[in-house]
Amino acid sequence: MRKLTMLGTGNAMVTKCYNTCFYIELDDGNLFLTDAGGGNTILRQFERAGFEYGKCHHMFVTHGHTDHVLGVIWVMRKIADLMNKGRYEGEFHVYCHDVVRSMLLTMTELTLKEKDFARIGDGIFLHEMTDGQTVSFAGIALTAFDILSTKAKQFGYELRFADGIRLVCLGDEPYQEHARRYAKGADYLMAEAFCKYGDRDRFHPYEKHHSTVKEASELAEDLGVKNLVLYHTEDKTLATRKADYSAEAREYFHGTVYVPDDLDVITL
Repeated sequence: MRKLTMLGTGNAMVTKCYNTCFYIELDDGNLFLTDAGGGNTILRQFERAGFEYGKCHHMFVTHGHTDHVLGVIWVMRKIADLMNKGRYEGEFHVYCHDVVRSMLLTMTELTLKEKDFARIGDGIFLHEMTDGQTVSFAGIALTAFDILSTKAKQFGYELRFADGIRLVCLGDEPYQEHARRYAKGADYLMAEAFCKYGDRDRFHPYEKHHSTVKEASELAEDLGVKNLVLYHTEDKTLATRKADYSAEAREYFHGTVYVPDDLDVITL
């Protein structure tokens, strides 16, 4: 069964949940990972989710902000270590844009043990993606696209499964029309929602180049998507986040709304 597991759902500075990252269990049982949060807590989240390293051979990194890329170093270290111990079969492929690729090469060279760093290019491969480029693996087609970030360069992607289902990840910044060709009519749209619209004066999403639940939901309605997944939120209202965000979203979007907590699983 195809499933999406949210390893983390919070924004960069959260302390009560983990930074936004997730993986998808594909039709063939393999796992596709997106981002890895801001540190080695990713290893704990993997453990809690029952993540199997040996089934993960493909990963996408959206951008180089600390809360998305630093955990990738730990993922690469772990997989390199498993390879060197003969406990990982096959290759591990990381897809990202040129800036992230350069960052990962520099950080791993500076921080990994020599024998682990030597795995890059020998079992672990960093693939530089360009806007609109498509790669295929494990029965899916992934098309990367530039979200035209006003901060750091960032890519989102469209996944097309063999049965025609489409999942679109918009990254963690407000939508730009450049992405419409990928996002329109998507079966699943993953979009950031920093806080409720009613809490915008408390959390100041616009100053941080983020959106509210209202805006993400209006976008999903305009794009005609079927399912909306909201993530990259504040963590001060976790106790009521799922119910409150869902209620606000349903005022503007008539499809299915998901406001997952860390480690929640969504069947695709």
